[in-house]
Amino acid sequence: MTSDALPAPRHSPWLTANLISQLAFGLLAMTICLPSMQDWPATFGASQAGVQLTLSAFIAAYGGLQLLWGPWSDRVGRKPLLLVGLVLSGAGSFAAAFAPSLGLLSLARAVQGAGCAAGMVIARAMVQDLFVGNERTRVMAFIGMTMGVCPPLATLLGGQLHVQLGWQSNFVLVGVLSVLLLVAASWGLPAARPAQPRAGGLGELLAGYRRLLREPAFLLYVAVLASTTATFYTFLGGAPIVLKGYGVTPERVGWYIMCIPVAYIFGNLWTSRLVRRSSERRIMAMGQVLTLGGLLLVLGIGLGGARTPLALALPLLLLGVGHGLLAPPTLTGTVGLFPALAGAAAAIGGLMQQMSGAFGAFIVGLVPHDGQVNLALLMLAWAVCGLAAQLALHGRRPRA
Repeated sequence: MTSDALPAPRHSPWLTANLISQLAFGLLAMTICLPSMQDWPATFGASQAGVQLTLSAFIAAYGGLQLLWGPWSDRVGRKPLLLVGLVLSGAGSFAAAFAPSLGLLSLARAVQGAGCAAGMVIARAMVQDLFVGNERTRVMAFIGMTMGVCPPLATLLGGQLHVQLGWQSNFVLVGVLSVLLLVAASWGLPAARPAQPRAGGLGELLAGYRRLLREPAFLLYVAVLASTTATFYTFLGGAPIVLKGYGVTPERVGWYIMCIPVAYIFGNLWTSRLVRRSSERRIMAMGQVLTLGGLLLVLGIGLGGARTPLALALPLLLLGVGHGLLAPPTLTGTVGLFPALAGAAAAIGGLMQQMSGAFGAFIVGLVPHDGQVNLALLMLAWAVCGLAAQLALHGRRPRA
């Protein structure tokens, strides 16, 4: 047994809070400066397209570097690399706060994203290392609740800081948080050694990825996870357009967009209770029923001619709860099939979430959105892909 698997810290609420904070930090860093981006063209004398590259730089580093942090942590240990990632994210954040040009700001955001990627993938892998059975799924549910509420709250906080203290204050806050998380990780996380110490280089790293990619159950878990992310990002990309047609002004859009994240929190809380008496398979099935039911309601109401904000938002409360039921057992399955490769598995899952989400947001712009019907159809298409993957997954695994 490694030090990562010692029984003592498994049920510590401080350990759970520490891991959740490490994992959610990247989402906060990604979204807290979004309200500032509309002013950056004037601030830096640049185009809006140039400003968007600052976000693209973060996302590219945040998603891509997970492929390195994850398997590397499988070999040399979780905690040392997590500390390195926090140092990088802090350096990138403070550099961004004092960036004199948009190009340097984009570079700083890339460094920031590269560091934040460590927390996302390593903290998820550490949940696999430190918790067992239903307790692991419960921790994943708490993680899901935090990740659901983090982006909208970070955006609201970032907007207030931008108005009161200027756009640089957002990056200063993220930098300070990275220092606090560095201290929390140093003192609050157990010393982490790899489950199976290995000294292999690039060849072994690629061999680990090949092993995962040859396992159908792993690919199906990732497909379910990616489909839920793509569904949500499609909503994020299309909802402001639909709501504008319904007469919702910019300062009110966020309240309707929060319908899914808020419901997602309740779904995760429900999962943390259900997992004590229901199988993960049954919980995931309930999640799919609620997800598809909410989207079919959105589509039906849209086809019926309703053109009000609540016609879009209220049915999607069901989808939010459904995703809250789907995500924790799916995340657990993704990293739990091969414990020795938990870091690599978390990296692939995280990358596919980012890629599918980005693609989902992109395809929103390819169709018109006069009403909610087309948006509902796009989201429904992603949800059906997730349903197909889940049916295939449970069709090949024994009934729990």
